[in-house]
Amino acid sequence: MKNKIKVLRAEQNMTQAELAIAVEVSRQTINAIETGKFDPSLPLAFKISRLFATSIEDIFQDE
Repeated sequence: MKNKIKVLRAEQNMTQAELAIAVEVSRQTINAIETGKFDPSLPLAFKISRLFATSIEDIFQDE
């Protein structure tokens, strides 16, 4: 699944570690999501979308 998490993080000057703490996962999980190696659970996707104040559909795109 493609996503815009890396772009959104850069816009907020946020590191992977800071995002991980904010959504209560490991930095490795954030890295795996950003690189497309792991798809987030629905609850995690909602946390990320709320944090960036955008819809899940704007962040994640089905390939």
